[in-house]
Parts: sequence; C-alpha cells; structure tokens
Amino acid sequence: MLVSTKGRYALRVLVDLARHQGSGRVPLKEVAERQGISEKYLENILSVLVRSGMLSGMRGKGGGYRLTREPELYTVGEVLRLTEGTIAPVSCLEKDCLTCGRLQNCPTHPMWVELDRRISGYLDNVTVADLCKAPEAQL
Repeated sequence: MLVSTKGRYALRVLVDLARHQGSGRVPLKEVAERQGISEKYLENILSVLVRSGMLSGMRGKGGGYRLTREPELYTVGEVLRLTEGTIAPVSCLEKDCLTCGRLQNCPTHPMWVELDRRISGYLDNVTVADLCKAPEAQL
C-alpha cells in the first residue's frame, strides 16, 4: 500500500484543525501556510472532507473550516479509505473487485487477507487525537 499525498495531507489537515479548533473556524490560508501545502491543492482535499461530513466549511468573513466531530472519533483508516479509495494491499481484496478465478486455489490469498486485517486493524485504532500527541515538528 502506497499512500498518496492526498491521504497524507488530509491527515495533516485534520491534525492541524484539531490543534487549532479552540479558535473557531480556521481559514484555509492559515492551514496551507502551516502545512506547506498550496492553497489550490488543499482546497481539493478539503472539499472531499467537507462532502464526506468530516469537516464543516464556511466562506466569507469569519469563515474557514472546523472538525464536525471530536478528534478521537476520526480514525486514520477512515480518512485513508476516503482519500485513497482503498487500503487493501492487493486488488483481489477490494470491494468492487471481480473475484479472481484462481481464488479457490491461490496459495497467497490467506496471507493477503491476514495482512489486510492487520493493516486495517492498526489504522482503524489510530485516531486524529493520537496523531495530535506527536510534536508538531514531526508532522
């Protein structure tokens, strides 16, 4: 599994907003500056997060973005599935995949299933609140 910049940046944005949510809505420009992400690219990521209900956005004076839930209620797995489409290590484990004709006799399939279980188990147990505990310089 290779996580794209979209997935990595989405996590960084959620951590940034969680850390700054005490000051109300956070302007896009501030997040972009702190995270070193172009505003244009950040707008695309934020629109995905808003459409999914993870963020609330408001335009104009006093506008910006905020989390719609507490940081403890966002998991890394949830965010990566949204931004990446899947976190499955092989295509035969993806929801929309047509079953491989070799599945019944595939000697590697059980290994991939176990790897997927472990990856999902780990990522579904790490929250944005957990990520907020890391020093800012490490993000």
